[in-house]
Amino acid sequence: MAKAYMIGAGIGNLSAAVYLIRDGHWDGSNITIMGLEKHGANDGNTVQEFENEFVVANINNARGYINRGGRMLNEETYENLWDIFRSIPSLNAPGRSVTEEILEFDHAHPTHDVGRLIDSLNGVRNNGDNNDYSHMQFNTLDRLLLTKLMMMPESQERSLNDVSIEQWFSSSPHIFTTNFWYMWETTFAFKRNSSAMELRRYMNRMILEFSRINTLSGVTRTPYNQYESLIMPLRAWLEDQGVHFVNNRMVTDFEFKDTRLRDEIVVTALRYRDVDQSGAEAGTQAAEGKIDIEPEDLVFDTNGSITDSTSLGDLDTPVVEDMNYAPSAALWKQAAEHFYDLGHPDKFFGDRSQSEWTSFTVTTNTHMLITDISQITQQHPGNALNTFIDSPELLSLVVHHQPHYKFQKEKEGVLWGYALYPRAVGRYVHKPFIEMTGREMLEETLGFLAAADSRTEGIADHHDEILDSIVNVVPAHMPYASALFNQRSVGDRPLVVPRHSRNLAFVSEFAEMPFDMVFTEQYSIRCAQVAVYRFLGIPVSKLTPLHHYEKDPRVLFNAARTMFR
Repeated sequence: MAKAYMIGAGIGNLSAAVYLIRDGHWDGSNITIMGLEKHGANDGNTVQEFENEFVVANINNARGYINRGGRMLNEETYENLWDIFRSIPSLNAPGRSVTEEILEFDHAHPTHDVGRLIDSLNGVRNNGDNNDYSHMQFNTLDRLLLTKLMMMPESQERSLNDVSIEQWFSSSPHIFTTNFWYMWETTFAFKRNSSAMELRRYMNRMILEFSRINTLSGVTRTPYNQYESLIMPLRAWLEDQGVHFVNNRMVTDFEFKDTRLRDEIVVTALRYRDVDQSGAEAGTQAAEGKIDIEPEDLVFDTNGSITDSTSLGDLDTPVVEDMNYAPSAALWKQAAEHFYDLGHPDKFFGDRSQSEWTSFTVTTNTHMLITDISQITQQHPGNALNTFIDSPELLSLVVHHQPHYKFQKEKEGVLWGYALYPRAVGRYVHKPFIEMTGREMLEETLGFLAAADSRTEGIADHHDEILDSIVNVVPAHMPYASALFNQRSVGDRPLVVPRHSRNLAFVSEFAEMPFDMVFTEQYSIRCAQVAVYRFLGIPVSKLTPLHHYEKDPRVLFNAARTMFR
């Protein structure tokens, strides 16, 4: 009986296991999923649980909650996600699938952001003047270049090889001063030096969101954090199907069959190292091992993770940057050294300046801070994203719908923020953001909130009470957070199933598929479907259909009208 080995326990490989069982009629007992942690990029847990699950250095305060990042779903364009989770029962809503649970929650709590952009002089930019963020603020050349990029045929995508967004708009740098750019870069975590090729794909795939980017009304939120709302029910269903989970295991090397005459890719063994919860090897007997791969077996590799090499701090401890090369990319690199057409990992993991950012999670024991932010932004918790456009580090906040964790206490509050440029020196705390403690990151944030607060008795008057309410502030520096947007060329990412591969597939956002957009659960899950269907001989016509809103006249009309708004 054939077996499948999944390297990495993120949403892509979990979905590949579902496709094998649901559509390939495999027995779950023939599937093994190995990973160093349970979360992947869809994370969210208590700090204590993070400590228990994998190596956490530099944490002295193990209280409160942590999200390294937040994922915004989309009802219209996440076709594979909704399909896969229709097969997964909810853990919170008996008789409902996860898809039904999420969409029912979202329809009951629709996103409508009325405080998307904030600056120190004008507060929230929704006052109806020319700076109001409902205006995109394009000039004629901005519109021309953006339209040219979006309308470029896929056959000409090679002309964008290694071209940055800044290079594409070099004749009109004005675009980087517009409301559109402030909203786009902080909604999706693009930077000026990100890939123009990826921006083109986003403008096509997310064109439906272009006309409503100022309110983010297309954002679909999960009832709780993504780990509890997505990953936990997915793992629970797979465990019920008999799937084996091996936690704290790092696969370090592929062994390949010598097929130089036929140019085939055939994995014959996986070498691994087990790591215990404190980071030490789990005993001399079990520390290292090898799994023999039979000819009929399949291997699914997560060939890149945006949360690799994350560094954590706490309220009074800054992060100590982890300079290690991403482990998932190191395994990919080892495979690419054997075969010429498996891409170039260094394009994504060799230049941190293109991809790094720093996030922080605030836990409070009262709702004072969340209430103050709601009064400044004039929106309830759960209404997406607020960005301080004049902050040197480009600071953004997300106040989640409360509770954000199933077991969050009644009076506890949780919010999340991130700095897209963590090397920049703060305005209120005069040091690079990456060097700040959690307390200092909060002080920097409170400075911008106070500057934007027009109330007679505002957030500045509550400063000491807010500090007294803080349980923890956990910084998380992620050197590869936006690595999937790094400048690249066609061929830098391997195909999901390389042309001559007999049993190795790459299931991650660093594998190549046409049209679809990275930095989404949709991309990872579709990679999984493509890989499973290819190996099992299921026709391509059976793949989950994708919408093509970039060809819808009504959507294009709304987008064109928005360009002149």
